[in-house]
Amino acid sequence: MAKFEIVMPKMGESIIEATITKWLKVEGDTLEEDDAIVEIATDKVDSEIPSPVEGKLVKTLFNEGDVVPVGEVIALIETEGEDTQEETGSVGDDIPGTEMLEDNAVTTVPGQEETTVLSDFSESERFYSPLVRSIAKAENMPLNELEQIKGTGKDGRVTKRDILSYLENKKSGRVAKSSNTDIKSVGREMPKISLPPVNTQEGDQVVEMSRMRRMIADHMVMSKQVSPHVTSFIDVDVTRVVNWRNKVKDSFLKREGEKVTFTPIFIDAAAQALREFPQVNASVDGYNIIYRKNINIGMATALPNGNLIVPVIKNVDQKSLLGVVKSVNSLAGKARANALSPDEIQGGTFTMTNFGSFDSLTGTPVINQPQVAILGVGAIRKQPVVLETPQGDVIAIRHIMILSLAYDHRIVDGALGGMYIKKVKEILENWDEDREI
Repeated sequence: MAKFEIVMPKMGESIIEATITKWLKVEGDTLEEDDAIVEIATDKVDSEIPSPVEGKLVKTLFNEGDVVPVGEVIALIETEGEDTQEETGSVGDDIPGTEMLEDNAVTTVPGQEETTVLSDFSESERFYSPLVRSIAKAENMPLNELEQIKGTGKDGRVTKRDILSYLENKKSGRVAKSSNTDIKSVGREMPKISLPPVNTQEGDQVVEMSRMRRMIADHMVMSKQVSPHVTSFIDVDVTRVVNWRNKVKDSFLKREGEKVTFTPIFIDAAAQALREFPQVNASVDGYNIIYRKNINIGMATALPNGNLIVPVIKNVDQKSLLGVVKSVNSLAGKARANALSPDEIQGGTFTMTNFGSFDSLTGTPVINQPQVAILGVGAIRKQPVVLETPQGDVIAIRHIMILSLAYDHRIVDGALGGMYIKKVKEILENWDEDREI
């Protein structure tokens, strides 16, 4: 018999804990692989945790309503078969493995020599079962290599079959062997920052940040430390876009029961430009550049409580404009209702934020790590501009908007950033006013 640990999975880049809302299984229940065990909730999303193995639920370690840190063991499953993971102590004893493994920690797996763990699994956005993690550790597999394995389980989860098949292909030469050096560690040490003292005065009110606001603050500071930010700006004449929207919005609302806003139009244009400049649809991993195959655009969404969340529209370039409109409306509604699923806030490769929603002309947005660029959309306002015509220059009233692009100067230079934002401008300025939706 072996006992497997069910841990609180990481639910997003900035989520550090979750609340157990309901146990779907009780101690003694028999489990099939992928059976939902427990419902959990965070400030951002609600989800279920599936069982990674077949077996019997022998112990639940937390009660409904408890707040549990990411990576903490919450339940034990007893399973028959090979003991591929360290056995836990008896119920009530200290449970080995409940502490998160530090980089380069040493662990022992029965039947294996000591191996060096090159990555902390808490850094991953994916959920890995204890069995998969155990196999990865035994094989001395870096996290960045494990992340490349395509999962065939529920929600793309990597199963035992997936990792064993990958290892077999790797040993036979059908998969390139990866280095045991975790490139993520190269150049990652940041200098310690001393915070200045803050004094309070009579009448000041001190209010502790909410958990979500703390996570947003930490993520913003981290992004500024990691990436040298550069921001470029460009004026865009969106008169054709405004005319088109005014023409179709009433009939679209009547036909679809939904509004067509400017946001999906800008997201559609951003995706088209990314196809032409894929170097902007990328991430940096140490001294490696990862060029993303998919174009998944996050849209920064303000919540009623003043916080921010970034739902992600997947494969934007493969959707029709109608599809983008419906995706934007659906995700925005879910965000405001706190009903987004974990998958709907993960996997972004590029982000857009709309300053114009609050009448701001422009801004210098902070890059949403680990992406390398973020597009800022300013308010649309009427302005007198000079137009060149065959009869000479004329002054006309046009709808003008400022686009800003903040980019990571480690891999995106001014020329590339300028060409990308200019392409977005060209797409919007040449918008087809007779376009069907």
